Amino acid sequence: MRVITASNLRPNLAAALDAIESDAADPVVTRSGHEDVVIMLKRGYDAWREADYVSRGANGAELRRRIADMDAVDVEIHDRR
Repeated sequence: MRVITASNLRPNLAAALDAIESDAADPVVTRSGHEDVVIMLKRGYDAWREADYVSRGANGAELRRRIADMDAVDVEIHDRR
């Protein structure tokens, strides 16, 4: 995890955003007297939000039930070549 201060980020914002895009690393930005902030790609954020939504409430319960059902079945895998 890369940590950068807000004062170091400010003059290097374009380079920092390029690094996030090319490395897919989500840096933590720190500011004195404030909570830390994470900068991430929008597609990563969207995936995180979807996973969070799917894992909650009735959706999460149904997902866990179906995973348990699949784990309980004895499956034979065949090579399709």
